[in-house]
Amino acid sequence: MPPTSVFSYDAAFERNIGWLTEADQLALRGKRIAIAGLGGVGGAHLITLARFGIGAFNIADFDRFSLANFNRQIGASMQTIGRPKAEVLEEMALAVNPELRINRFDAGVNPDNLDTFLSGVDLFVDGLDFFVPDVRRKVFARCHERGIPAVTAAPVGMGSSVLAFVPSGMSFEKYFRMEGRPELEQYLRFLFGLVPKALHRPYLVDQTRLNLAAKTAPSTGAACQLCAGAAAVMSVKLLLNRGDVKPAPWSHHYDAYRGILATTKLRFGLNGPVQRLKLGLIGPKFIAATLAQAPPLPTFLPEDAIDEILYAARWAPSGDNEQPWQFERLGQQAVVIHLARQDVRNVYHYRDGEPNVLACGMLLESLRIAASAHGRRMEWRVDRSLGPFRVHVQFAADEAIVPDPLYAALGQRSVDRNRYRTRKLTATERVSLEAALGGELQIDWHSTAAERWRFARLSAQATTVRLLAPETLPVHQKIIDWNTNLSPTKIPAGALGLRPATLRIMRWALKDMGRTRQLNRLGGAVTPTLEMDYVPILSSAAAFTLRFPVTGQGARDTGELLEAGIRIQRFWLTAARLGLALQPALAVLIFAHYGQHEVPFTADTTVRAKAKRLAHEFRRILGAGTEDFVFMGRIGEPLPRIGVIRSVRKPVADLMTQPP
Repeated sequence: MPPTSVFSYDAAFERNIGWLTEADQLALRGKRIAIAGLGGVGGAHLITLARFGIGAFNIADFDRFSLANFNRQIGASMQTIGRPKAEVLEEMALAVNPELRINRFDAGVNPDNLDTFLSGVDLFVDGLDFFVPDVRRKVFARCHERGIPAVTAAPVGMGSSVLAFVPSGMSFEKYFRMEGRPELEQYLRFLFGLVPKALHRPYLVDQTRLNLAAKTAPSTGAACQLCAGAAAVMSVKLLLNRGDVKPAPWSHHYDAYRGILATTKLRFGLNGPVQRLKLGLIGPKFIAATLAQAPPLPTFLPEDAIDEILYAARWAPSGDNEQPWQFERLGQQAVVIHLARQDVRNVYHYRDGEPNVLACGMLLESLRIAASAHGRRMEWRVDRSLGPFRVHVQFAADEAIVPDPLYAALGQRSVDRNRYRTRKLTATERVSLEAALGGELQIDWHSTAAERWRFARLSAQATTVRLLAPETLPVHQKIIDWNTNLSPTKIPAGALGLRPATLRIMRWALKDMGRTRQLNRLGGAVTPTLEMDYVPILSSAAAFTLRFPVTGQGARDTGELLEAGIRIQRFWLTAARLGLALQPALAVLIFAHYGQHEVPFTADTTVRAKAKRLAHEFRRILGAGTEDFVFMGRIGEPLPRIGVIRSVRKPVADLMTQPP
């Protein structure tokens, strides 16, 4: 069909015909739908239904667009910030069908205009915010009184829940039973009724973002689009009296993330015995936890490109998620990194705090990669003029700079302590990983079953030393986070790679040294070494070691260690970009070094003897002492997992420092 600037209803919606008859399309042209709320789902409802050829709408919303709407609301853009949502969506709908008859309610829906809002409508579609149960109840109640069918579709996780209420069926109130309940319980009841199977729960990775007391909840544009499609189809079926519409007490929840559809019938709504039991058991705990929950952190609002660079680069790795650095801004183009040297009293203090210097090198490479995404060239130099370890970093605009392809891996890279697939690395993967080292470091692969077994023995010996040394107990007590799956300053217990039963035993044993010794006398170190060393390393593509190409030089200077950290970070980020997982095994290197040089890292002579045996095995298996090795670990293709358990990072504001 040749392009034309003249609108024709029949031509515009001709492609609906086939799934609809011409008579169906004509019927939809004469229908009027009321939509309350034009945000995430409501705006998408309007445009989707307009493209079905619905002829008239009553639309209501009092809000204006802002940046916080961009991830999910169809009308949100830089051109519409600050504009009324109802006004913008009316323009968008009329651009689809200039013949639309639209009544706008710019004050939203309220008791004073509710009857006018519902006057002459054939169907109500709910686009109201989750946190307005009182308004929602009144609208649905009035629809039921006036014999108007109603549809509600909620974006839950990365899916959609859809319910229909028809005049001859169960009402909204009989299904949800909200009347007279406290507000928080109304939220809970609405959620329970929408998604009785809770398909979304396993992949809610950051529960702090769901705060019903603060009226905040995560949402995705994909879920809003799914809602619009599902609600529009349900609406068309109701308007045309076509197909089998299963209204309440039926609910329909499709979760695209998990690929599951749950169609559930709650015969008595939330007044059924099972639902009452669930609400009775879960409700009080949920409400108490909600009231005790800290408010969400302020949204990060960068002031310039340097803030954006720091935000991305802060995902650089550091031992035990210590993040041993702070940033000092020097004008618009420079930053000073203040690096905290590792406390010599820490049992993991190693070769004059080498791990923190390596981590600083990883941070420098992260800064350079992040800067490239903002068209900045980066240069750095170490400054020891005032004593503490500092690095001056300069950023300069450079049109020749192109974004580094590893930028996307900055946040994706993490420590994965779970089992991997045992498939071997491909030749292409090995070449890419070795190229990332740039000749600065030499890699030795340990990929055969026998080689991985020997490496696992080394790792298990290091774990035994780590668990038996009394001096490690306070470190473990400090770094393990037992309360959250996303820890900003520690390692979540769930990320340790241990089974739940083993975790419970470990948590009990780490309360004090007496319990730890009691567990060790009962052979308590055996299970952790199986679960943290043997099984993971054998369930990998390979173990690997990184060393300096020129051997026998002894201690490395700061510059060499920073360059090594840069290369290690490129190696790790390259692995992440290739879809590979990695877990460092630095405890092997640290305790073997202690054993080799007879460092008195613990007062326990038995443990020191074990470290000495580890050093002997280290040299026998790897063919050299610890001096030239700088990093080691295991690598492989991760197994699919639904949820996320990992160390996250402090906010940028917490990493900033003022000039002395």
